[in-house]
Amino acid sequence: MSNKTTNNRAWWLVAPVVMLVAFNALIPLMTVVNYSVQETFGDNVFFWEGVRWFEEVLHSGRFHASLLRQLSFTGIILLIEIPLGVAIALTMPKKGVWVSVCLVLMALPLLIPWNVVGAMWNIFALPEIGLLGKMINGLGIDYNFTRQPLAAWFTTILMDVWHWTSLVTLLAYAGLCSIPEAYYQAARIDGASRWAVFRFIQLPKMKRVLTIAILLRFMDSFMIYTEPFVLTGGGPGNSTTFLSIDLVKIALGQFDLGPAAAMSLIYFLIILVLSWIFYTLMMRNEEQ
Repeated sequence: MSNKTTNNRAWWLVAPVVMLVAFNALIPLMTVVNYSVQETFGDNVFFWEGVRWFEEVLHSGRFHASLLRQLSFTGIILLIEIPLGVAIALTMPKKGVWVSVCLVLMALPLLIPWNVVGAMWNIFALPEIGLLGKMINGLGIDYNFTRQPLAAWFTTILMDVWHWTSLVTLLAYAGLCSIPEAYYQAARIDGASRWAVFRFIQLPKMKRVLTIAILLRFMDSFMIYTEPFVLTGGGPGNSTTFLSIDLVKIALGQFDLGPAAAMSLIYFLIILVLSWIFYTLMMRNEEQ
């Protein structure tokens, strides 16, 4: 018979945190829900609209275009950053003084504020004075991200890869460091190839951290705002106007609070559903 006693007084220590999270999350959410079903012309006067704004957003070609750009950007980012981060982690040393050096270098981009990253790359990629812009134009390639949609996409993706691949690298490196040396010794005895070691030893051990990396990068890239806004402002034209930028334009630029609130809730549900699908598929694959 167990003599273990339960002490519920710890819940009193957790309660302030729960209340703070509820205050910061639920109240703004309910405010957005309130705006999404009403119309206002100022003076704190509201008119009931029901689901009109949701229907308007879902049938809007502007919303569909922004969503397509967002999905394309997120897909490209995941296809580049996940394999690249794993490849860099595999080349990093596991022992010695260079471990600390590599970890610091990998962490540096993550420490830079998002608006500073956008400003840095804006200057770096300018065709007249930027090192990247001058170098690409010096190779005979016409490059101007302020006027060419393809160049704007290339610069935005390159900026995100530079900024966030380190996160995938650090997570993958943590997974690699958790593998016991005995696994590698057994592989050497069996004469396993480098690919076999990666496929049957390293990759299975990294599945959990890669699941976290994919989910984090999916959510972050799908909600990206500051970096592309500072870099391109959503231009040229609307070529880099992702969902977050379009939402801000509607809410603050046009001051259409009803459609903006409805769009933000749809935006939230898309992220929630896609994240759940990602997580479910990856967990199902791991169980198999």
